[in-house]
Amino acid sequence: MSKSAGSRANLSRSLPTSSPPQAWTVSGLTRYLQGRLDSDPSLQDLWLSGEASNVSRSAAGHLYFTLKDAEAALHCVMWQEAAARLTWRLEQGAAVLVHGRLSIYPAQGRYQLYVDQVRPAGQGDLYARFIELRDRLRAEGLFEAERKRPVPSFPRTLGVVTSPQAAALRDVLQILRRRYPLVRVILAPTLVQGEQAPAQIVAALQAVDSLDDVDVILLVRGGGSLEELWAFNDERVARAIAACRHPVVCGVGHETDFTIADMVADLRAPTPSAAAEQAVPDQAALRTQIATRRRQLDQLLAHRLKQARQSLSQQQGALRRLSPLNRIQIYRQQVDDFSRRASRALGHRMSLARSTLVGYQERLAALNPLAILERGYAIVRRTDTRQIVSHVDQVGEGDRIGIRVADGEFGAVVRMDSER
Repeated sequence: MSKSAGSRANLSRSLPTSSPPQAWTVSGLTRYLQGRLDSDPSLQDLWLSGEASNVSRSAAGHLYFTLKDAEAALHCVMWQEAAARLTWRLEQGAAVLVHGRLSIYPAQGRYQLYVDQVRPAGQGDLYARFIELRDRLRAEGLFEAERKRPVPSFPRTLGVVTSPQAAALRDVLQILRRRYPLVRVILAPTLVQGEQAPAQIVAALQAVDSLDDVDVILLVRGGGSLEELWAFNDERVARAIAACRHPVVCGVGHETDFTIADMVADLRAPTPSAAAEQAVPDQAALRTQIATRRRQLDQLLAHRLKQARQSLSQQQGALRRLSPLNRIQIYRQQVDDFSRRASRALGHRMSLARSTLVGYQERLAALNPLAILERGYAIVRRTDTRQIVSHVDQVGEGDRIGIRVADGEFGAVVRMDSER
C-alpha cells in the first residue's frame, strides 16, 4: 500500500461512520494534517519556481509573498533571519526560485511554504559565483572588522566614485550640501554596470585614492537587479577597495541589496544617500552641540572664576595675616609702650636723683665752711705753708698769715700777746 493510500485509509477510519458520530475538531484535523506534512521529508526540502506577488515586509523584518504560476498560488513566509541574508531586493512580479519547507498555519488552516532561500530565476550561476567569492574573500580575512578603518569625524575632502549621470550622485551632492557644505567633493567618474564597469571602478578608486588630500572615498550607485549590480561583486573591485589607503564607504543599491563591495568596504551604507550621511557630520547637530558646549563652557568658566576669586580672597587674607607690615605695626606699638614706660621710669629716677641731689646740696650747704664764715668765723693760714692754723703754737711772732672771711681774704702779721 502506498503512503497516500494508507493516509486515506487512516483518515477514513477516523471519520465517524456510525451513531453516535465521533466528529473531528478543526484544530485536531489541522494538527493531524500538519503532522503529516512535517513528517514527510520530501515536503521539508523543496525547491519551487514561480512569480512573486503581494510582496510585503513586516515591521519586524519578516517577508511575506505569494508564489504563483498560471494555475495556482502558494503563500510564502520568510523570517527576518533569512530575509536579512538576501543580497538583492525581492520585488513584485519577479521570477524566482525559492527553497523551504511546507507546513500548515493553524490559525488560518492553510498550508504555506516557510522559505529560507530566494534566488532570481535564471541567475543561479551568478548567485553561486557570489557565494564562492564571498566565502573565499572571507577566508582571506578581507571582511574582518580589525582591518576596517574608522571614517574621520570631520572630513575636508570626499572622493566620490560613481557615474556622473547616476541619480545616486545627485542624491549624494544634495545630502552633502544640506548636512556639511564645508566638504570638498572630487568626482571620479566610472561606469557602474556592464562588462567594462569593474575595470573602470578599479581605475577610479585608484585615481582618487592616490590623492593625499582625500579623507574618505564614497563608492555609490542606485538599486538594481543582481545582474545590474554585478560589477560590485567583482573580485577586482573587492581587492581594489581593500587596497585603498583611505577609508571607503560603500552605498550600493537599496537597503536589502548586499554586495561583495559592501563586505570589503570600511563602512557599509544601505543607500547612496545613507553613505553621504555617514561620511559627514550634520551641521544642524553640530550647531546644537556647539551651543551646548558653549553653555557648558560659560558655566565652567563662571565656576572657575568664582573659585579663583574665593581662592584669591583667602590668599589675600592669609597674606594680610602674614604681612611684615602687621608685625611692624605691632613692633611700633610695642616701641611706643616701651618708650612710655622708659620715659616714666626715667622721670621717676630723675625725680629721685633730684631729691637726692637736693638732699646732698642741703647737707653740703650745711657743711660749707663759707656758711660758717658768714656767721663771723674766719680761716687762718700760714702764708708760707698754706697750712690752716687751728692752734696758737702753730705760729710765732712776726709770722705772716692770711685770714679768710666770708667775703674775701686779707693778710696779717702775728703779734704774740705778752700775757701768754
